[in-house]
Amino acid sequence: MSVKRRIAWGLVFTLLFAVVFVVGPLPTMVDKRMNVVDGKPLIAVSERARALHRTLNIVDLHADTLMWRRNPDERTGHGHVDLPRLEEGRVALQVFSSVSKTPRGLNYDANGADSDQLTALVVAQTQPVRTWFSLAERSLWHARKLDRAVAESHGRLVKVTGAAGIDQLVARRGANPDPVGALLSIEGLHDLEGKAGNLDRFYAAGFRMASLTHFFDNELAGSMHGLKKGGLTPFGRDIVRRMEQKGMIVDIAHLSHAGVADVLAMARRPVVTSHGGVQATCAVNRNLTDDEIRGVARTGGIIGIGYWEAAVCDTSPRAVAKAMRHVRDLVGIDHVALGSDFDGATTTRFDTSQLVQVTQALIDEGFSDDEIRAAMGGNALRILRAGLVPMHGNPA
Repeated sequence: MSVKRRIAWGLVFTLLFAVVFVVGPLPTMVDKRMNVVDGKPLIAVSERARALHRTLNIVDLHADTLMWRRNPDERTGHGHVDLPRLEEGRVALQVFSSVSKTPRGLNYDANGADSDQLTALVVAQTQPVRTWFSLAERSLWHARKLDRAVAESHGRLVKVTGAAGIDQLVARRGANPDPVGALLSIEGLHDLEGKAGNLDRFYAAGFRMASLTHFFDNELAGSMHGLKKGGLTPFGRDIVRRMEQKGMIVDIAHLSHAGVADVLAMARRPVVTSHGGVQATCAVNRNLTDDEIRGVARTGGIIGIGYWEAAVCDTSPRAVAKAMRHVRDLVGIDHVALGSDFDGATTTRFDTSQLVQVTQALIDEGFSDDEIRAAMGGNALRILRAGLVPMHGNPA
């Protein structure tokens, strides 16, 4: 064999090895490295906490599980969320977010919109080619992925798209096994690709919540982590009105302070911040000020408290409970909720099967049983039920 042919065949085998590695173990390796339970000591759980926890209808307002190459129905040995662990954690409703773009060099302070590190993951996970080049198609693919998981779960996972679905889900809780509800959200409406008509496509696919921005400024508004950090644009204001009219929850997570102020000033329905923290207990720029917490409460909305370092300045469930206590003490228990950011490239102390850790921490912070029921899910169920009713008609 000639030297040229040996070199050519060597290149072919090298390329084949690279392809096999990229579409084989690499995506799972990235997933395992980015979604971690830190293994630090958990807090002791009392029988009171275990008994109370078994009676809760827990709602988590934000998890990014659909981004990764996993079957949500099957238990995995890594990450934070799958159906068996949701059942063990007594989760009644999990909001699954669609992440469609993240910039390179991701940070909390300033990111441009001119790069996207998710494209490599999308290709490596062998997602359909249409998702390689379209952010809208990435979100629609996430919706189809959830639909498959629901269809294959034999009734254990139920897609929720309206108020009637929430009522049916709650009525069925207490069965064996208890069904787990799944509601679709979008993390940053840059996936509209500048077209208001795409909101109709997302609604038809089952999306019922969306944040306006993620880690960079877009056509709708500035991000807390963007370069300009401006307020709502005319397009952004139009989309907020359309969302409220359709019965889609407006999520202000990741939105700039100017954008938050604009949304709170124009909101006609309860506003949600799906995952994050509060400046009073963790002074990270993405967390809400007391004035913003009061503003969310004035709309009748809720604040979902996350479990990772940048949200609560620790991974301990006690830090989560302290942030929730601050919201309660400032504006009342009706505005406290959970927003884990599980599977969002986060490190936490516990996964969703271990949510009794938060129940115990709330008991230790002096929350009553009724307050714990509200904070762990009752408030979120109330707000979602009301917010999913279209303003022009009946529940979807």
